[in-house]
Amino acid sequence: MRLTLQALRYVWRVSPVRLLARIVLVVAAGLIPVALAWLTRTVLDRIGDPAAPLLGPALTLAFAGVAAAMLPQVNGYVDAQIGRSVTLSAKDRLFGAIGRLAGLARFEDAAFHDRLRMAAHGTSGPADLVSSVLGAGQGVLTIAGFLGTLAMLNPWMALVVVAGSAPTLWAELNMSRDRARVSWDLSAAGRREIFYAGLLTSVRAIKEVRLFGLGSLFRGRMLTELRAIDAGQRGADRRELRAQALLAVTGAVIAGGGLVWAVVAARQGRLSVGDVAVFVAAVAGVQGALAAVFSSAGMGHHALLMFGHYCAVVDTGPDLQPSPTGRTVAVPELRHGIEFRDVWFRYREDLPWVLAGVDLTIAAGRSTALVGLNGAGKSTLVKLLCRFYDPSRGTITWDGVDLREFDVDELRRRLAVVFQDFMEYELSAAENIGVGDLAALEDAERITAAARRAGCDPFLRDLPHGYDTLLTRIFLDAADRDDPRTGVVLSGGQWQRVALARALLRDHGDLLILDEPSAGLDAEAEFQVHERLREHRRGRTSLLISHRMSTIRQAETIVVLGDGTIVEHGGHDALVAAGGEYARLFALQAAGYREEVEVG
Repeated sequence: MRLTLQALRYVWRVSPVRLLARIVLVVAAGLIPVALAWLTRTVLDRIGDPAAPLLGPALTLAFAGVAAAMLPQVNGYVDAQIGRSVTLSAKDRLFGAIGRLAGLARFEDAAFHDRLRMAAHGTSGPADLVSSVLGAGQGVLTIAGFLGTLAMLNPWMALVVVAGSAPTLWAELNMSRDRARVSWDLSAAGRREIFYAGLLTSVRAIKEVRLFGLGSLFRGRMLTELRAIDAGQRGADRRELRAQALLAVTGAVIAGGGLVWAVVAARQGRLSVGDVAVFVAAVAGVQGALAAVFSSAGMGHHALLMFGHYCAVVDTGPDLQPSPTGRTVAVPELRHGIEFRDVWFRYREDLPWVLAGVDLTIAAGRSTALVGLNGAGKSTLVKLLCRFYDPSRGTITWDGVDLREFDVDELRRRLAVVFQDFMEYELSAAENIGVGDLAALEDAERITAAARRAGCDPFLRDLPHGYDTLLTRIFLDAADRDDPRTGVVLSGGQWQRVALARALLRDHGDLLILDEPSAGLDAEAEFQVHERLREHRRGRTSLLISHRMSTIRQAETIVVLGDGTIVEHGGHDALVAAGGEYARLFALQAAGYREEVEVG
């Protein structure tokens, strides 16, 4: 009931005029079948009486027939208008709620993804529910009129028809529950089917799919999931067919028995021909209306279940910890530094610790480099800095203030980040850079300056449409297909520079984070990029993460992370002299270059 009222209030708020119009139409559509039956009775009884006026009732019957034919079309039109308005508003609200989830934890939860898929179907839930409720209301009006008619002709027949409706209600509700359960049970299989289908058509995956001959493997797995979905749905269809067949037989028996009684009563003179016509129409009308009511109830129940998933996502609480002091303060300009104080973190309670008691200071105005083997926790540390997660234990402070006391969006505006797994947006070159700072999205001068700093300005200018060239071959509209120059696919190294320019566009940021910023570059390009970055980072607070020792040796502070803890920190020369983990890693990389030089 709570969800029903919530859905009705939502539709009223989004489309009140259309909802009122729909209610008026429902009343008319519910009463017209009863009026048609009584008008038919009047016309039939007056045909045999030459003295009785016939034209008026006949014309009224004709007009009522036209109205009865038109009302379903008008109802369908108004329903569609309500549905589109409500779905648009509900989708806006749903994705607004998703956007308010500031962290990443929910998006890495398979159960949440299943609920999210159901919630996406539930965006039409309020409109579907209103349509079901109004459809049921229309049926109730028709039933009330026809039951009154049956009660006048034979009260016992009215009771029999009503009693025969109970199994229909029970069956419809059970079928609705069954459909919702099957939909939930198959949601994981549906998600996997979409995943495998995406691999077979993804531009990013297609090279390995073709090279390793993975097409048949992924197609087979996709078909396995589709067969599982088909089997589940086929089972539900069989159960529904059995129930519907039983209900149809029951309705036919009741209608047939009533018809025999009416014919016998007419033969005995207890009913007129018009009465028989009304009785037949009443029995058929009540059964049809009952079926419509129960069908609407079933669809409404299903819509409520989907709307429940929608509400669960829309009303979900924040996924980041609240401020420990209960207040939010402005993010000040970074003057002293960012400090990790005994920070522990793991992604779930049943998983091992990724960070275990990290104490680290990123000094303001200085360059800090982070080194460690794969899995040491470097990228996790970046996620905590960006506040995609909060520490499981310990605190991270910005000039002594806990990060949780800041507005998360304001904090992130202070950061400029190049992620190791950066995005390649199917947008123009200018937009691919401009999304790094929406305030500069239309500022060609700032975008070009960022591209120069990242070293991608020359090749972007040489594109068919310069910075306005789409960096994709997935065309946006039909007109693009006529231009052979539309859409360019960049190389991995070129994309890396575009991603770097996106981060450097935030030249007002307090902290620059570079996570493997040159992993896809050749040696010359890497040298050029790091020369530009070295100049850009001078006097700025920066954190550089890289496996290439040559790119981090100039950092003022080098921090070595191992097994989730800080094992060493200091300058390059001091760490090499100490002969610890950093010296070992540096020697391993340097040995390869020395060997190449000696062999040469």
